[in-house]
Amino acid sequence: MLYSRPQLLHRVLEINARAVTDYLNAQIEAGAQAVMLFDTWGGNLSHAGYEEFSLAYSRRVIAGLKKENEGRPVPSILFTKGGGQWLEAIAASGCDAVGLDWTVDPARARARVGARVALQGNLDPSALFAPPEAVRSEARRVLDAFGSAPGHVFNLGHGISQHTPVESVAALVDEVRTYSRTLRREQR
Repeated sequence: MLYSRPQLLHRVLEINARAVTDYLNAQIEAGAQAVMLFDTWGGNLSHAGYEEFSLAYSRRVIAGLKKENEGRPVPSILFTKGGGQWLEAIAASGCDAVGLDWTVDPARARARVGARVALQGNLDPSALFAPPEAVRSEARRVLDAFGSAPGHVFNLGHGISQHTPVESVAALVDEVRTYSRTLRREQR
């Protein structure tokens, strides 16, 4: 459709962007403390295709979002799987945070976008199939890569498999909480 009927695709994307904006605003009105726009397929597009058929519509959604609820800010996060080549453009989209998949080096991402936005990510979800101690080690590696500076939200670099062992998720959550506290204490 992108190549054979681009006008039809634009129409579909316009309707989708409007629906997503309305849905996220309803979530904000219901008390969501942050919202995330999740683009799983954007990284499969060409450079021009990403700008025209993905980022342009993400910008529309972000521009239409309520920025606060009951006087509290509601940050927006934009995640594009495979979007590492467009970090600067994503950061300039109007979002408050950029989600990184596991293929992006956090230090390089921070150097590229500066302090304009927070960064979220980016543990490889496949790491959760390792034994709990390896999961803990990977969590520390990700946290160390982002460093102790503010502006990082720990997350997976994409979705979680329904087959992920619960023990691995428990180990991950525990390690992120414990090790993050240690990093913050060292920062002071």
